Amino acid sequence: MVKNIAVIRGDGIGPEIVNEAIKVLNRVAELYGHTFNYTEVYMGGCAIDKFGDPLPASELEKCVSSDSVLLGAVGGNKWNDVPGNMRPEKGLLRLRSGMGVYSNNRPAKIWKQLAEASPLKRSIVDNGIDFIIVRELIGGIYFGEHKTENGIATDVLKYSEAEIERIGRIGFETARKRNKRLCSVEKSNVLDSSRLWKKVMHRLAEEYPEIELSDMLVDNCAMQIVKDPSQFDVIVTENMFGDILSDEASMITGSIGMIPSSSLGASSCGLYEPIHGSAPDIAGKDIANPIGTILSAAMMLRFSFDMPDEADSIENAVSAYLDAGCRTSDIMSEGCRLVGCKECGDLIVEFLNKE
Repeated sequence: MVKNIAVIRGDGIGPEIVNEAIKVLNRVAELYGHTFNYTEVYMGGCAIDKFGDPLPASELEKCVSSDSVLLGAVGGNKWNDVPGNMRPEKGLLRLRSGMGVYSNNRPAKIWKQLAEASPLKRSIVDNGIDFIIVRELIGGIYFGEHKTENGIATDVLKYSEAEIERIGRIGFETARKRNKRLCSVEKSNVLDSSRLWKKVMHRLAEEYPEIELSDMLVDNCAMQIVKDPSQFDVIVTENMFGDILSDEASMITGSIGMIPSSSLGASSCGLYEPIHGSAPDIAGKDIANPIGTILSAAMMLRFSFDMPDEADSIENAVSAYLDAGCRTSDIMSEGCRLVGCKECGDLIVEFLNKE
């Protein structure tokens, strides 16, 4: 099978971690007889340096015309002083909107080998951490009007019923494939947009009688994720809340460097990226953890390319790597062997076997 992948290496540690994911994809292609063609795309700070634009239309077109997109990370202090509408992160928002990917799925799962790396008490970790946050991705306050006039800054949070229903269905369908429990997170005691969110979710629940729907205020959810994460199966929420909660959820699993994500819309062309940032302070030092990016590549194979066996082989290789006691510095623990970014990718390639 031939698949065309748009590759955005981005800024900071982005090029390093993407290199290791491509190394793993190339080995999968060898084992299973596939061909993966890669098209380099500039986005973020590197695109500002090259084009004066965080995502030129020509670069966006490369992504839209691909079978899927693999992204490292964008941004950094170097571009802090550029105008707000030209910041590196604007390229990412433009990419998500241009691709029409409105659902961002971020798993929070503790690998048994990393139980000691979680900041939570072992008694909490042993109850299990395995849930998914379904985050609405192209609406809400990030995409509302932003302006500053006469010393007053305004950011508009807006959602339509159609936007809420669209992401709500993804939440229900995801719960249907798991343990049939869906928690809808909002701030309906304060926000009109959240009251509409809650109304639409309860209307949708009538179509999914087998799904247990619960409501939770976002501040309570933030507390419950660290108090008892085992209570969650699928969480569905709006853009900004999902951004914050998914970063919190990633840290209780041991490291933000371990967590992949997928962003999908109406087509199979998806955007796959680790949830962490560009970490410019460690860029070029060969210490970044590429596993989140490698597991994002596995999600690409599973959800966009219909290659479940290939995805399983990557996930099993990561598990074998952890079983061998290899760790990058972010998840290092006593008795393990410290490895760098490049060696991490090399070892996972060595552990790859055809399922």
